[in-house]
Amino acid sequence: MSSSNSPAEADGGAGPPAVDVDRTLLSALARDGRASYTELAEKVGLSVSAVHQRVRRLEQRGLITGYRASLDPKLLGLPLTAFVSITPIGAQTEDPPALLAHLTAIEECHAVAGQESYILKVRVASPDALELLLREIRATANVSTRTTVVLSTLYEDRPPL
Repeated sequence: MSSSNSPAEADGGAGPPAVDVDRTLLSALARDGRASYTELAEKVGLSVSAVHQRVRRLEQRGLITGYRASLDPKLLGLPLTAFVSITPIGAQTEDPPALLAHLTAIEECHAVAGQESYILKVRVASPDALELLLREIRATANVSTRTTVVLSTLYEDRPPL
C-alpha cells in the first residue's frame, strides 16, 4: 500500500495543488480582506471549512500579518504626497527613523542603498504643511533632505500576488 502526500489529497483527494490554492487565497484576501469564506471557497473550489483552515494556517505561518481598512488620504484632508530622502549630517549617535517615528505625517520609512540612507513617504495637507514637516525632520534628526512631490498616483498598495 502506498501513501500519497500530494496537496490535493490532503484536502480530500481532489482540487488544485496546495500552493496554487494558497496563492489564490492570499491574492484574493490582499485585494479584499473582508471576503467571506464562502466567496473564497468559490474562488478556489474547496469547502468553506477547508478554506477556513487554510486561512488560519496562513495566518499562523505569518503569511497573513493582519487585515486593515484602506483609507483615502484626500478625503482625510491629506492630498499632498511626497517622498523625502534623508541623509544624516555628521556623526550620528541616534537612529533617524527612531527620532522621527512620532511624526504621524510620515507614512512609511525605508532604509535604502544609494546616496541617501532612508526614503520617507509623507502625506500632508498643503505645501506649507510639507515645508513645516521638512523643517521638523531636519531639526529633529540632524539630516539633509531631498524631496520629490507626487503629482498623481497611478497605482498604490498593489498586492504582490
